[in-house]
Amino acid sequence: MAECGAAGELPQRRVGAKEQQNGEPIDSELAVDERKQRDREERETLVLWKKPLLTLHYFTLELLITLKGWICRLWQQRQTVFGLLILLILLSIVYRIEGTHQKYVRYMEKKTLWCAYWVGLGILSSVGLGTGLHTFLLYLGPHIASVTLAAYECGSVDFPEPPYPDQIVCPQHEGSISLWTIISKVRLEACMWGAGTAIGELPPYFMARAARLSGAEPDDEDYQKFEEMLDQTESAQDFASRAKVAVQKLIQKVGFLGILACASIPNPLFDLAGITCGHFLVPFWTFFGATLIGKAVIKMHIQKLFVIITFSRHIVEQMVSLIGAVPLLGAALQKPFREYLEAQKAKLHHLRGEGIPTEENWLSWLFEKVVVIMVCFFVCSIVNSMAQSYAKRKQQKYSESKTE
Repeated sequence: MAECGAAGELPQRRVGAKEQQNGEPIDSELAVDERKQRDREERETLVLWKKPLLTLHYFTLELLITLKGWICRLWQQRQTVFGLLILLILLSIVYRIEGTHQKYVRYMEKKTLWCAYWVGLGILSSVGLGTGLHTFLLYLGPHIASVTLAAYECGSVDFPEPPYPDQIVCPQHEGSISLWTIISKVRLEACMWGAGTAIGELPPYFMARAARLSGAEPDDEDYQKFEEMLDQTESAQDFASRAKVAVQKLIQKVGFLGILACASIPNPLFDLAGITCGHFLVPFWTFFGATLIGKAVIKMHIQKLFVIITFSRHIVEQMVSLIGAVPLLGAALQKPFREYLEAQKAKLHHLRGEGIPTEENWLSWLFEKVVVIMVCFFVCSIVNSMAQSYAKRKQQKYSESKTE
């Protein structure tokens, strides 16, 4: 009877196959596309401000799955991890033992933490294909601007080496100030930030490269959109899509120099460079070397020059004067800007330990609140993204069980 049952099932499967051949598939491609679109729209509603409890629940589950995956990978590389632990223990012993080497240890500690801080901010800026935290506008740009204003006010850049104390204090003597001296003063932190942005381009590269080599379709929606863009290169598209295709063709045909050219200018279309290079199997050092040189050296010097020139003394004073020329609101807007600049200049001439006016200008208060809001929004976007990733896992499991 078992054999009969098995034999009786075969014709049913053949009928199903015939139905698919005759244009009556049980689950046609159109139905699959509609289901994917419906699932995508359902996932997009899974955000903190619409479904807070469910979003936090899914985020926690996805976080546990991610941690489990990391632990498994570390266990697979346990020999390397064990070697790094031994090295860390030796470094901690050297750090705690008193001796003449401590001044070098403290110096290396200060430099390492300072560089790691800016590299981390750079990674946060480029992670998420352009949806990351814009740390140049929030941290590096204001840092370069404050150093520029201090250099022109002090007539020198001989204030302490980074990381700076709570405030920059002008030295007792004045030196020579030029554009190059200010660039040199902020070169380390700017280059480290640029290196971080280059590192942030690596996850999409490795994901697309692994997908191309294995032939499997990754779950990443950005990669799926990239493949759709490749399929539609010849059809009519909007300007943004045509520009992305142009960047993709430039990188594919020119290679190292194309990647370097795209990475060396403030280019929002470079967000897909990692996926493009990974998809077309561009060698790792060709991609990362060009990206690192372009972002950490060439692009950073362009951005530094722009900020330094914008916040030079005569440009700033001219901008404040122009604010006062605005009809009706000019005088009211000009006053807080002028007071803020005067307060910053006064702080530069106070020695540490002296009484410093603690009156807070509303501009600095507003900027601090903007930073807090943007950081909170970035954290919320991470929570939403991870919750939607877990929802996608559930939808895929449901689809697989349904097809079985």
